[in-house]
Amino acid sequence: MAAFVVAARRILQLLPGLAVFALLGATANAEASAVTLRAKHAELREALAANQFRSPLHLVSSESTSGVSGEIYAVIGQPFSAAAPALEKAATWCEILFLHQNTKFCRADGAQNPRLNVVIGKKHDQPLEEAFRVDFGFHVVARTHDYLQLSLNADKGPLSTSNYRITFEAVPLDAARTFIHFNYAYDYGLAGKLAMQVYLGTAGAGKVGFTVVSKQPDGTPEYIGGLRGVVERNTMRYYLAIESHLGALSAPPQARIDRSLRDWFAATERYPRQLHELGRTEYLEMKRREYRRQS
Repeated sequence: MAAFVVAARRILQLLPGLAVFALLGATANAEASAVTLRAKHAELREALAANQFRSPLHLVSSESTSGVSGEIYAVIGQPFSAAAPALEKAATWCEILFLHQNTKFCRADGAQNPRLNVVIGKKHDQPLEEAFRVDFGFHVVARTHDYLQLSLNADKGPLSTSNYRITFEAVPLDAARTFIHFNYAYDYGLAGKLAMQVYLGTAGAGKVGFTVVSKQPDGTPEYIGGLRGVVERNTMRYYLAIESHLGALSAPPQARIDRSLRDWFAATERYPRQLHELGRTEYLEMKRREYRRQS
């Protein structure tokens, strides 16, 4: 017993030093990640300057035997000093996810371990009890004066999908611009893949993503379809939601949700081949009703 007490006292004496060591390690990791992200910006300089989006944006996707992933690197016209304090809050991400036409409800709960209670459903009006609930854990991975990294994770999603991962990181480029990296990914088993194939053969038939896989003789691009097309469309929708939310922060608080809804719809209409789903009036009226339902 005496030996145990001595050992316990020794551990307690070491705890402050261990905490400092852990903090220094986390800071070093954040600094290394910031350097890596800035290097990615330099690597993508040409791709960001000239692309099909006519915007400083680069999108890639991948598909494996068990899942799909889409990621976007982009320069946004917002200072890091304004974007980071907003984006490190769980409630902000509810407001971002809500702009997507398939998000029927979102509420952030918990202070120490925030969670986002999200309801995903059809692109049209739908009772919440008929939609699918997704529970995201929210975690700020790293935060320094010039770097932000966070993650959202959910075990289950709609159409028998699982292991949803949303990651976000950002660094300042100058006083007015921020470079961001956004990744959206999920897995599927056999049942999930079959469900997605049914969707792609019915409601999702003919829909495409953004990756150009070939060109017709007249130069018309042929875009990626299938599961990569699905993940590219949603990755772009969520990125445009981030951009729209941040752009609306300059509006008075009571006007921000309506501003972000209008801006998000206008942004998606820049890519009608991939993203057009609803008319402007239908989308705005539906989302306003859904927003009132959250109160």
